[in-house]
Amino acid sequence: MGTVQRPHPGGRAAMPLALVAVTAVVGTLVLGLWVPPGRRLVWWHPEIVIALFWTPVAALLLRHRPGLRVGWLMLTAGLSAALYVLALNLGPWMQIRHVPGAGAFLWLGQWLWAVDTFALTLVLPLVFPDGRLVSRWFAPVLAAAFAAPVIVCVHLTVDPGARRFHNGVSVYPFQDIPWPIAATILTTLALGFVSVVVRFVRAPSDVRRQIAWVIYPGVLAQTIIYVGESTPIGDPIRNVTIAAVPICIAIAITRYRLYDIDLVISRTLVYAGLAVIITGVYFALVGTVSSLVADHGQLAGLAGAIAAGAVFEPARRRLQRAVDRLLHGERDPYRIADRLNRTLQTISDPAAALAAAAATVRHALHADGVIIEVLDREGQTMAAEDGALGDRPQLIPLVWHSEPVGRLIFGVTRTPDARLAGILARNLAELASSTRLALDVQRSRERILRTREEERRRLRRDLHDGLGPTLASLAMTVDAARITLKTDPAAVDPLLEHLRTTMGQTIGDIRELVYGLRPPALDDLGLTGAIEALGGVVASGDGPQVDVRVEGELDCLPAAAEVAAYRIVQEALTNVHRHAKADRAVVRLTVNGDLHVSVRDDGIGLPQRTRSGVGMSSMRERAAELGGTCTVEPAPEGGTLVRARLPLTGALN
Repeated sequence: MGTVQRPHPGGRAAMPLALVAVTAVVGTLVLGLWVPPGRRLVWWHPEIVIALFWTPVAALLLRHRPGLRVGWLMLTAGLSAALYVLALNLGPWMQIRHVPGAGAFLWLGQWLWAVDTFALTLVLPLVFPDGRLVSRWFAPVLAAAFAAPVIVCVHLTVDPGARRFHNGVSVYPFQDIPWPIAATILTTLALGFVSVVVRFVRAPSDVRRQIAWVIYPGVLAQTIIYVGESTPIGDPIRNVTIAAVPICIAIAITRYRLYDIDLVISRTLVYAGLAVIITGVYFALVGTVSSLVADHGQLAGLAGAIAAGAVFEPARRRLQRAVDRLLHGERDPYRIADRLNRTLQTISDPAAALAAAAATVRHALHADGVIIEVLDREGQTMAAEDGALGDRPQLIPLVWHSEPVGRLIFGVTRTPDARLAGILARNLAELASSTRLALDVQRSRERILRTREEERRRLRRDLHDGLGPTLASLAMTVDAARITLKTDPAAVDPLLEHLRTTMGQTIGDIRELVYGLRPPALDDLGLTGAIEALGGVVASGDGPQVDVRVEGELDCLPAAAEVAAYRIVQEALTNVHRHAKADRAVVRLTVNGDLHVSVRDDGIGLPQRTRSGVGMSSMRERAAELGGTCTVEPAPEGGTLVRARLPLTGALN
């Protein structure tokens, strides 16, 4: 049976409490009709905005997340604001009619505003978004934030005249109240901002976006509210900012992935800057034209409007680039690609180059994490990682000359710039291809060293365990023959016959050792003849016909180049005979500065998933040992094409 999830009782209570707050506001506004205008609550009072906006938003949040501490803090502040505005009208109404208990409501109307004000400006920054402090060191700051309404209550109870009024709204001027109270409140406010900064720096990217959604309107609202405590400000500006904060909090908690705060900030800065520039240009030009042509005010206005219109689009583009660079860093994909290339040019190690590229790409894409994977020709993967990918990673294949060479995997909370990602992917594909070549060369050198050491070990073993004992046995046989010759000459003949047989076997072993070092056919027939002999062996029986074509002079080739070319052709023809099912193969040798070797067949070609075997690796290693290259790829007309380039200038004779 499934488990039925019951609604949290706190979540069910949040909506009725919000309804109580809204009802209290409506009731107090209706009640104000029977209160004299001089003592009546003004309808634009900021606590009305808090009660009407903060409490419904908090109730909606708590309906879906009943344990959200930030939601309960918002709901408490909204209820306190509703009770405060109710006291502002109910107290005078009861006092005028001599209703008992009027003094309690008048007393609440003196200081209760401090509960919602300091809960939202001092406590909320310390606990947003998870309801916990960023560090235990901020526990005294939280205590001071909770103590602020109590301090204000005591102060205004003792000195009610410390509160001022502006346009019907009470003001608590910090410059006129006792300095310890002002210092406590302002220090707590500053430390709350420090807490937000510390949390932003330590938090993962998702939490940073949540904080950004609240910092943007929150800092503006707090600035307006606290400036308003000392200086009269416009009520519409204050109320709009107060109403915007809970909406941004709701977005930060529930939809911060859906809406892009960076875009909001960018547009705000751009159009605010445009307003300043256009206004300045307009009035500057109007003033200049008016001073020159005093009697043509309409002409001055027209000239100013035309100039402002002409400046608008260039100014918008420049401001947009400046703001984008401020918020995101460099966004020009070609400059980022140039910086990436300059960084990679100073790094020779492939692993370090991949790590540097991953860090650069992560910064450019504003990604949570980046992984660059390089797939070598042996099916092994080399990867560099920077950051954590997150829950929704995206993937871009890295393709170099139509060949997949790796993958770019990155995790972002918003859709990246497709043009930037594509340009970076092309640069990373070149890096991946270079890394593959470097890995191939490194592994080829390692195999060459291992092969060389194995060959030396084999020669030592064959000489020590084979040829050495055989020669010792021959020496002993000779000594035995000499001794026997004196006593029994007839018995010497079998010893000499055994000696001759053993010497023949020894000569064969020596020939095998020499052939392993250098094929004798090269010395007997030359490179062209040796390869033609290989072709004849392959063509015997049911093998394919082999055609050898030579361009250039092969008589003066270095010995190392001859051996490498012979072994590469030998391995390629062996593969043709075993796997290609071909009817014909063409071997081409060309001397053009370097020795170019190619073997092309008309067989079935390479399989879809080619894995480099011992033979292919051996061909590449022999070419790499001379500083050359060897590739195995599908032939244009079908079949398989093996191409090798062997430098002749650096090859040893």
